[in-house]
Amino acid sequence: MSARAVGLLLGYAADLVWADPARHHPVAWFGTAASLLEQRLWRDERGAGAAYTLALVGGVTVPAALLEHRAPPWVQAGATALATWTVLGGTSLDREARAVQRLLDEGDLDAARARVGRIVGRTTTRLDAAGVARAAVESVAENTSDAVVGSLVWGALLGVPGLLGHRAANTLDAMVGHRTPRHERFGWASARLDDVLGLPGARLTAALAVVAGPDRAGAARAWRRDAAAHPSPNAGPVEAAFAGALGLTLGGETTYGERTEQRPRLGDGPAPAAHDVHRARRLAGRVGVGALVLTAGLARWLPAPRRRRPRPR
Repeated sequence: MSARAVGLLLGYAADLVWADPARHHPVAWFGTAASLLEQRLWRDERGAGAAYTLALVGGVTVPAALLEHRAPPWVQAGATALATWTVLGGTSLDREARAVQRLLDEGDLDAARARVGRIVGRTTTRLDAAGVARAAVESVAENTSDAVVGSLVWGALLGVPGLLGHRAANTLDAMVGHRTPRHERFGWASARLDDVLGLPGARLTAALAVVAGPDRAGAARAWRRDAAAHPSPNAGPVEAAFAGALGLTLGGETTYGERTEQRPRLGDGPAPAAHDVHRARRLAGRVGVGALVLTAGLARWLPAPRRRRPRPR
């Protein structure tokens, strides 16, 4: 088995066992560096935002690419495992969604609102129980694509540079990719890069939701019929496929601070309830395992990166 495939398997296992570290997470360090650089580079211009994105994404992918081409296979496997564990967020996502589900089951709506606010970007303070459940299900679907499947795809294709570059772009999109007055132009490059890098992972996530879901026909139908109406080219297929697979309707009114959007309706069926969060978690787990098997197999058969040999003196 190739070093890259071994690294993906070991990193996925490490995420299952240890999840994200509560403190000193490398992604949090990256976010801190990105915030500091934004303070220095911010201009209400797309060019400034493109330079910001290039500096940060290039700052993690170029050193990783040098490592890929110079390190022996056992170092490549270890580096891939460490990078995979660093960028994957499936286990932490599942724990947060499970906590939301438990609070809803207990009838503690205020605590459930606060807890789901940790995994979504929308305003949660006025959500009812169905709104909290919907937010949790949508977050499980979208973040399974962003924080699990997408990273595995780029890890299989490009190794450590792919893993770190994908997570860096996704983090920048979460930080500056929103359409706010400050970030409408400055965050354009980060948002577009994340859209491009997210394409293969989102389609694979939706396809696996069709295959692994309890209602395959419903998942395929919702993906085909509803995905294009979603404002995100990547969240649309994923959320639609999850909605169809679970027999639910997702979408509707969504508030971000002072801005309220009417998201398109995805799928057919009732609005999510607390027990549907559990069903979404189970589907996400099957999707993650399916993605691991496929991407590890892809990494096994792709040609290994050529190691740069030192010149004789």
